[in-house]
Amino acid sequence: MLCLGGVILSAGVVSADQPSPPETETDEPDDNETATLWSKSPNECPSDEEYYEQFGEHRSALEGLSDCTDISFAEPPETASIWTQSDFESLSPGSASTAVYPDHATTADGRWISDAHATVFAIQPATIVHQDSDETPLYVAPQGDLYGFIDYRVDVPEGESTDTRTVSWSLVEHEISDTRVKQDETLIHNTSDEHTPQLEYELNGSGSTTLTLEADIEVELERTVTRQNGSTTDTLTENLTVSDQHELEIYNLTASIYHAAYPDGDNGVAIYQSQPWHGYELTEDGDAVVRGVWRYYTARDTNWDTLIQASTTESERQNSTAVPVYVRAFPSETGPRADPIRDGPDIEEVWGSDSSSPNQTIHEHVEVDVVDEPYVRSYGVAVRHDDIDRDHLEVQGIVRGETAELVEPANGSERQIRASNLSVEILEQNESAATIAIELRDAETGTPIELQNRFEDHRRFAPIGTQVRDGYISVGETRVETNSSGIATVTLTQPGAYSVAYHPGTWRTHDPAYVGDVERVSWHPLATANGWFSLLVQVFWLSLPFVAVLYAGLKLGSFLHIPDGYNS
Repeated sequence: MLCLGGVILSAGVVSADQPSPPETETDEPDDNETATLWSKSPNECPSDEEYYEQFGEHRSALEGLSDCTDISFAEPPETASIWTQSDFESLSPGSASTAVYPDHATTADGRWISDAHATVFAIQPATIVHQDSDETPLYVAPQGDLYGFIDYRVDVPEGESTDTRTVSWSLVEHEISDTRVKQDETLIHNTSDEHTPQLEYELNGSGSTTLTLEADIEVELERTVTRQNGSTTDTLTENLTVSDQHELEIYNLTASIYHAAYPDGDNGVAIYQSQPWHGYELTEDGDAVVRGVWRYYTARDTNWDTLIQASTTESERQNSTAVPVYVRAFPSETGPRADPIRDGPDIEEVWGSDSSSPNQTIHEHVEVDVVDEPYVRSYGVAVRHDDIDRDHLEVQGIVRGETAELVEPANGSERQIRASNLSVEILEQNESAATIAIELRDAETGTPIELQNRFEDHRRFAPIGTQVRDGYISVGETRVETNSSGIATVTLTQPGAYSVAYHPGTWRTHDPAYVGDVERVSWHPLATANGWFSLLVQVFWLSLPFVAVLYAGLKLGSFLHIPDGYNS
């Protein structure tokens, strides 16, 4: 992976055979911006010489890189919207006798109106999210633009002639009389007489909805019948309604926020949001942030690669002059992370659900650093940092330009976090075990901290208003809970040094909440008089065989000893 400023460049595949930017008067992406768009093209990676021979011009360094890689972004890029709006202006309808429509369009025929369609070209700003192995929802901003393409052709009947009469037909008028955008069944915008309308919309609510582009087409024809005694003219009309529906998610990001102050002066914040999120900025200068799992790339909508031009006699396929581009989000991390790593925020807790890797939903020609293992799609994060600026706290969205509305709960968002006091005392011990007493109290008030849920097995008898406190105390690998007096006892049977630690429940659900505390306790049989006595007894009994063997050896040596005088 390469990193260029705020842009992440990951090894991938892009083709040098790409559409050229449309020649319009609107703002257009420059060559370097255009180079980042074509993530669905197969890899060709031509040399500079081959590129010049094919296109007759030299390319920039980024263009050369994009011919051999997919370029992913740390933030939702603007290039997709710029390209889409610019390219949209080059989209041209047919004439009265020809209709132009994309391959995927749903066309309708009437008596004289044929190949009529109303097709959504793009909705911007928006992001397609590769969420898991089978879901890629489209999230759209609550306010934006819908780009539509409406076209049709008119089959004017051929005239006929007999000995007694002649019938001729002529097209008087044809138009798109009304174009509507509806959210579910509610009209939110309308216009008329445009083949390529750009319609502003404002969606209500949040979550799943249906956005519909609908158009009424009217045709007026004249039929003239001529006989020997004169002629008559009739005016005939036809109306046809066509539409295109899209299921999408309204990205109306709202975040519930809770604050806390730690005893050492640190600040805490817990943020909840039900929709995917990009990141949190905790300070005005943006030096302390929490980044979500999402990264981004841009890719064209391949449904618009080919257009069909149809007439009464033939249909011709042609490469499209206009291709919409969407931002796509994919998980590149298994969970949120804080930045900077050193001296930055600490992520205390993450709430979410495990999701499968979405790598099979990524286009075959796209190679980005999507996670291959399950990841946490989080809806809440608790953060601790020494500097959290409440006035400049910002929750950034995965749709470009969208930030969350911060909502403080009606019952208040402040939580008090106090220091806890954990003490450990050895009550009794012998050569085989030791019993320790653990006491947990509020360091400020001395109030016992109860962790035991006395009503766990009898919830129907739980008194109203009693709050069950989460958390536990660990003694080595053993977990215990204190009683109503803030005391727990543990029997140790293995000698050694033990870490006794209080692991409090999250401050989000407790008021007051506590920070943890740690103590150490050591126990060994030799620490008691009985232990020493037992050791001496064991040593005595263990040494008896060796003493007996030594005594026997000395006696045997004495018996076998030959005096020196006897040898002489």
